[in-house]
Formats: sequence, C-alpha cells, structure tokens
Amino acid sequence: MISEEYFYSIALRECSHIGNIHFHKLVRTFGNAQEAWKRAKKEYKKIEGIGQKTVSDIGNSNHLKFAEEELNFCEKNNIQIRLKHLSETPFLLNECNDAPVILYQKGNIDDSISKVSIVGTRNMTSYGRQFIEDFFESSQSSTYTSVSGLALGVDKEVHEQSIRYHKPTVGVLAHGFQYLYPAKNRKLSEKIIQEGGALITEFSSSKKPDRENFIQRNRIVAGMSPATIVVETGFGGGSVSTATFANDYNRDVFALPGKITDICSQGCNQLIFHNKATAISTIKDLISMLGFNSPKEKIEELFPYSETVIQLSDNQHLIHQSIKNQPQISLDDLSQKIQLPTHKILPIILELELLGKVKSFSGRQFIAI
Repeated sequence: MISEEYFYSIALRECSHIGNIHFHKLVRTFGNAQEAWKRAKKEYKKIEGIGQKTVSDIGNSNHLKFAEEELNFCEKNNIQIRLKHLSETPFLLNECNDAPVILYQKGNIDDSISKVSIVGTRNMTSYGRQFIEDFFESSQSSTYTSVSGLALGVDKEVHEQSIRYHKPTVGVLAHGFQYLYPAKNRKLSEKIIQEGGALITEFSSSKKPDRENFIQRNRIVAGMSPATIVVETGFGGGSVSTATFANDYNRDVFALPGKITDICSQGCNQLIFHNKATAISTIKDLISMLGFNSPKEKIEELFPYSETVIQLSDNQHLIHQSIKNQPQISLDDLSQKIQLPTHKILPIILELELLGKVKSFSGRQFIAI
C-alpha cells in the first residue's frame, strides 16, 4: 500500500502556482505534503514569500482524482515514485535548489556508484562517435554510471556504449511514461532497464514531450553527476544549457574541442573559450580528472619514455608547490595563500600548463600533474 504522502505530494505538485521551490516551502512549514494540503490555504501567512494566490488551488478535488489515477498507473507499470523531501531521490540531485520534488523511476539507480553525465548533439559526427567509443573502452575497468537524455545522436551512443561495456546507464526523459520520445529508442530504453540501469522523469505519466520540457530535463542530467562531458554541440544547442546548469550547480564541465569550422564543435569551443568548460586534451587525462581508475591504454607506447627534468623558476616552483599541496585550489585562494595578485599568477600558471606541470579546469581551479 503506497503511503498517503505520495498521494498528497502528487496532488500538491499538480496545483497551479506550486512549483518545486514553493512545494518545499510548504513541506518545510507543515511537516509533510498531507498537512500542507489540509492547512496551507488557511495558514499561508506562516510561509514567507507565499501569498493567497499561490495557495488558491490547494484543496481542489480534481487534483486528488489526478493523484489517484497517477498512483494506479505507476502501480500497474512498475514505476517507482521518489520524493525529494523523504530523501528518496539521488543525493547529488538533492543538493540543487531547483531539484524536482517528485521523480518517477523505472529500473534501478545505485547511488553509491560514481556518475558522469555525457551529452551532445543529435547530429553526431564520426569524431564524436569515436570519442565516446574510446572513452568507454579506456574506462572499462572503472565503476560508474552514465547519465544522458535518451535522445538520438550522442545520447543514444552513450547509452549503447554503456550497455556494451556493462555500465549501468540512466536515461532522463522529457515526458511522462505514457510516451517514449523518440520512438526509435524504445528497444534501447527496454535494454537500459534489463541491463541494470534506469529511466527517470519528473513529469507525470500523461505529460507529452513538449519542447519546453527538454531544457527542464537538462537540469536533471546536470544535477545527477559531479561532472558533465559535452561531446559535440552547436551554438545554442541543448547541451549548452546542460553545461550551464552544471556550472550553476558548481559541477565540473568538460568539452571536446574541435575545428572552428565544424558546426557541431562550435558550442564546445565556445564553452571552453568562455571558461565554462575544461578542454579535453586526452582521454587518459579526462579519466584521471573524473577520479576514475587508471584507464586501459588503447595503444602501446612505440618508444620508451624518459622523463626530462624541468628546472622551474622561483615563482613557478612556489605556485606549483602550492597547487600540489592543495589540489583543486581556486585562483582567489591561491592568490591569498601565496600573497600574489591574480594578474601576476595567471601568466605563470599558463607557463606551468605549457610545461605540463599544472592543469586548469572550470571555475578557475587548478591541480598539479
């Protein structure tokens, strides 16, 4: 028997003017969705930022009928209902202030496994496909879950390579479970669940794949993981919005650079140029920055490697050592630590990058190599 909390949560979320943020205010004030449903209309003055108009639709019996039908649909179709205020949704997603209050889920998500979101254009080129294949091949010894949007192109390739290399994968939908868009991915969606992955959506079962839902969906893709990889995207592509959400959530963003003349690389190049993403130089470096295990080398070295000792200047040594002692240090923190202005530090960091001693990534943070 499904708890009444799920019933009232669905009804409350269906009310006009009750979005994710207002929902949380109501639940925090009244303790749970059921109490909010019963009391909010009379006691709304207890809640800062919520007026009479906001609560006017609470108590509408049509929403209770909707919630009952939704629960029945979920029960018949093996759909799990996850509530954020009961800490049932993925914990990294919970950190986002605009996280969905309800997630509908088919399949399983192991929240103890590291996750990486990988997104890109529907018009994937052979360059993007090769990168995805190489990434999964090189990281096959690592344990992680991939997250993408179940669209055609890059998303589809990510889910398929995940299955090929026995990685659980999560497809985030921009519609309810009565639909599947695009229909071409129906067999793939079934395979995702069969192979230990999951499909999730914040949209109730009857919600169609309307255009505005896809941007809304992208914030979940970004919020699920500590890092997002943008493979290929054009100017203003949907994946740029995913990267923007990831930056807003203070997550790492990596982008695959390409030729400036390639339309599918222009969005990635723009993200890198505006310091919204770290350029991917090698898959080995990417896997290291993701915190995965050492990748399996795809090609054996043709020549023996002998390390060249590089003599650093005093300032280079000072900055390199400071970054080494405190990995992922920000520019401002580094400036404060060594008492040098940022405009003097940046040229030295560039020198260290060219020497292969330091790596920079989004948010003007640095690690020593």
